[in-house]
Amino acid sequence: MDNFQALRAQIRAYLIFVVLIENVLLVGGIWFVVKYLNVSLDSVALGAYGVSVIMTFIITFAAADYALIPLKAIWQAIVHLVPNESGVAAPDINKMVVGRTLVASLTAQIYQIVTVAEHSESVAFKRSSDLSANFIANNLPLPLLVLDANQTILFANTTTCTYLGRQSNDLIGQNLYSVLNMSFPSEKTLDSWLKKTKESAVTASQLWERVRLNVTDNQPTRLFDLAAYYNTDNPQHYETLLVLFDHTAQYSQDDQAIGFVALSVHELRTPLTLLRGYIEAFDEETQGKLSPELEGFVAKMNATAQQLSAFVNNILNVARVDNDQLSLQLHEEDWSEIIKSTVDMMSLRAKVRGISLVQNIADGLSTVGADRISIQEVIANLIDNAIKYSGASKEIIISTKLNGEGLIETTVQDFGVGVPSAVLPNLFTKFYRDHHNRAQIGGTGLGLYLAKAIVTAHGGNIWVDSKEGKGSTFSFTLLPYAKLAEETKNSDNKELVRSAHGWIKNHSLYRR
Repeated sequence: MDNFQALRAQIRAYLIFVVLIENVLLVGGIWFVVKYLNVSLDSVALGAYGVSVIMTFIITFAAADYALIPLKAIWQAIVHLVPNESGVAAPDINKMVVGRTLVASLTAQIYQIVTVAEHSESVAFKRSSDLSANFIANNLPLPLLVLDANQTILFANTTTCTYLGRQSNDLIGQNLYSVLNMSFPSEKTLDSWLKKTKESAVTASQLWERVRLNVTDNQPTRLFDLAAYYNTDNPQHYETLLVLFDHTAQYSQDDQAIGFVALSVHELRTPLTLLRGYIEAFDEETQGKLSPELEGFVAKMNATAQQLSAFVNNILNVARVDNDQLSLQLHEEDWSEIIKSTVDMMSLRAKVRGISLVQNIADGLSTVGADRISIQEVIANLIDNAIKYSGASKEIIISTKLNGEGLIETTVQDFGVGVPSAVLPNLFTKFYRDHHNRAQIGGTGLGLYLAKAIVTAHGGNIWVDSKEGKGSTFSFTLLPYAKLAEETKNSDNKELVRSAHGWIKNHSLYRR
């Protein structure tokens, strides 16, 4: 007889015993009342009925509790094993009076099932967390790196090893920044993004374009887009995933194109300088001697020559920035005078378009530490952009003042087509142009990139506020010369010489 049959027989015996006792007590009570108390039979029958009802309730409750003892014990065993449950103790089988054998057998099987399940889960978790055994991760046709909270490399797939020319053992366990010497086209590097993200987010993702991987052992420099996914809340402690999309061929062509164009336009400087000289001389000699129509032609020639000259300078300087060859000599300069002379230089170009340049220069501005030629190029590029994107507007406002932070702040404001909000984050990226009006308005996508590099080299910042259809305001700051000189005294670099860098180094210190 199995354990279940034994339990059923035990409960049946218990119920039969209880019912027999009830009947014996009831019949005995009726006999005693009729014989010794002289109570009528009708009254005895009525009383017996009431007693029978009461005893039925008592026996039912007692029998139910007795019959459910094994089920309660099994329930305790199951709930006791459920995670996050507290206060339910395991059943004490030795104290059970009914179904002890059956409950002992079932709970043993329950414990065994749970043990096997936990082991299986542990094995599955271990297998899933071991990316080296993960077919998809290891055979992904893109370089994949997995980092922990300290940017230590936990996993590098086969493609990564091939891409970097390194063995897996040389990468696993190493700090990312000791393995990948990356440079970025802006100050928003991987390291700065991770620092900011860890302070404010649980999950985040980011994409960088045109990241440069500086390699050694005479290997060619690699250029790629970098995608990062950050997740601080996962049991495997895989905090950051990096995927590299190689575009070396495409981006190298762009860089080579800049180099080739720079080499080509360099040969234009001499004839262009002669051309501008002849135009200016012709303009001076013919003042008041030409018809208004011819004077307009001369003005347009002069403005076009200036624009071509600015284009040549932009190309050459961008090439110098990218090759880290643009060196700036900072001298004490009268900022008001630089603004006025640059606006005068650009006024002819604006006049040809029927646009007036309005100057708002605050009184008593302090001198600045600036490389006069390069900073004039920044102002000229901003004004030239404002002219091109003014649309039907006929006014551009150039303002400069001392801001609340003690910096010289200059703004160039137009009231033209404006810039869509989605475009704003990319405006200072090399070659980037707004696709909405690329066909209607000419340009190279280099002016703002160069302006940012030069302003940053001066120790300032540049930014833009714009609303589509309402115009744009480009602003930048420079250090007053006194503050710049004071910083120089307190630093190791005693010369007011700066380099404009097109690539921003990522954090490269090994973190312990």
